[in-house]
Amino acid sequence: MRTVIFDLDGTLADTSGDLIAAANHCFRAMGLGDVLDPAKDQAIALRGGKMMLTRGLERIGRFDPAVVENYYPVLLEAYAEAIDVYTFLYPGAMEAVESLKIQGFGVGICTNKPERLADLLLRRLGVREAFGALVGADTLPVRKPDPEPLREAARRAGGDPARCVLIGDSDTDRKTARAAGVPCVLVTFGPAGEDMAALEPEALLHRFEDLPDLVAAIGA
Repeated sequence: MRTVIFDLDGTLADTSGDLIAAANHCFRAMGLGDVLDPAKDQAIALRGGKMMLTRGLERIGRFDPAVVENYYPVLLEAYAEAIDVYTFLYPGAMEAVESLKIQGFGVGICTNKPERLADLLLRRLGVREAFGALVGADTLPVRKPDPEPLREAARRAGGDPARCVLIGDSDTDRKTARAAGVPCVLVTFGPAGEDMAALEPEALLHRFEDLPDLVAAIGA
């Protein structure tokens, strides 16, 4: 079976609001107030928890790698407790997923979010059962851009890892697909959308309605 594997944060859903809220919870615990701005720091949020802590501390001249490591578990706990307050699926995302399934594709998710948090979020959004596979940052000993999580997601979705396409929103996703030797489609509607063309993916996705046709065109 051919498979379409999706990144989660910034690709299927805008999770930046809840991620930034969790980071600011940590900064308030440090006595620093809200360091990150939900409107301006979306791109930082989608780079992960440690990156948010790092960039926030750098911004105020207080960066310390030990502080980042100490507060990362605190951030994850805060995020788990309020994981779907501001998060929303991008328009047309699930309709595109269902269309791909009708056309015979297996679908799955390969994310650098910890698996338990990805699973929790997808269930809160009511879409976990739509995906035949979920591989997170800690599912395997390696994470993206190592190609093995992508290959494993394709396998778990019932497909051949050599016949999949990765839908993502970052240089990490581009590198992962390249390492796996498979096509990559990068979305332009996320916070870093204007930077995606420079990564030279096989295709750019401007709206989810176009995804089934794009996948067919690149021969995944």
